[in-house]
Amino acid sequence: MCPWCYLGKRRFETALAVFAHGDKVEVVHRSFQLDPSVPKGVTQRARDMLMRKYRMTESQVIASQEHLEQLAAVEGLEYHLAESHTGNTMDAHRLVHLGREQGIQDVVIERLYRAHFTENTSLFDHASLTALGNEAGLRDVEALLTSDRYEDAVVADHRQANELGAHGVPFFVFDGRYGVSGAQSVEVFSDALARAWTHS
Repeated sequence: MCPWCYLGKRRFETALAVFAHGDKVEVVHRSFQLDPSVPKGVTQRARDMLMRKYRMTESQVIASQEHLEQLAAVEGLEYHLAESHTGNTMDAHRLVHLGREQGIQDVVIERLYRAHFTENTSLFDHASLTALGNEAGLRDVEALLTSDRYEDAVVADHRQANELGAHGVPFFVFDGRYGVSGAQSVEVFSDALARAWTHS
């Protein structure tokens, strides 16, 4: 749900693409729910949530979203944030875990990000998630969504993130030792990759 995550992912990938040992780096996406207390099936405009959570005026939120859209464009991403919605992301995170099991985790993440930030497609109902999962190439999406499979894994990922000092997203951990918080510059990610490689 956080537009900084997609932005940070792309900047990290830019750094990884020119990293000398990039072909030996394994990237694993972990779950972090920004607000797990939101009931399933309840959605709201992201703009309204931001106004309430950060005590911002609507004009401040609009300016912030427009700035983010410009930053995203620099990284080759197309954001349309004005009408984006937010809600419970447990099922979307479970799809990402299924993607890892089937070896296409990054493809699943990319499809969900594009659906949410570019297409304003819901990530909060089973019909939409089933379609997106199928488009990404996942098998057994409907069976997953009608079960509670991977719910424990999502909760465990969140707990581990908190133990590592992450209380927001994006948060990157290199070699289990070096943490980078936020959608940092490509240079910061390049430095983190080099440091982790040198001291591994």
